[in-house]
Amino acid sequence: MKRSDRPSESLLEQDPLPLTMTSSRYEIRVRGRLSEALLPSFPDLTARVPVETVLSGPVEDQAALHGLLERIESLGLELVEVRQLPADE
Repeated sequence: MKRSDRPSESLLEQDPLPLTMTSSRYEIRVRGRLSEALLPSFPDLTARVPVETVLSGPVEDQAALHGLLERIESLGLELVEVRQLPADE
């Protein structure tokens, strides 16, 4: 019987589904151009530096994404956009 077919259990009483996360690709834009001195702060990401710096690459999980965002903040960078990329980009 599927979880949703169980008449006696409310959704809150059901066992939680396991949360699994696989690595996803993200694109993170920050205002301005990162200097050559700051680019090594993001070793696992590829940087494109047109008008704004665009960092992209795989991010292991939500904790790693939050770590990247904290690093951006600690470096005093202005975050412009974060978006998850489709698997084929």
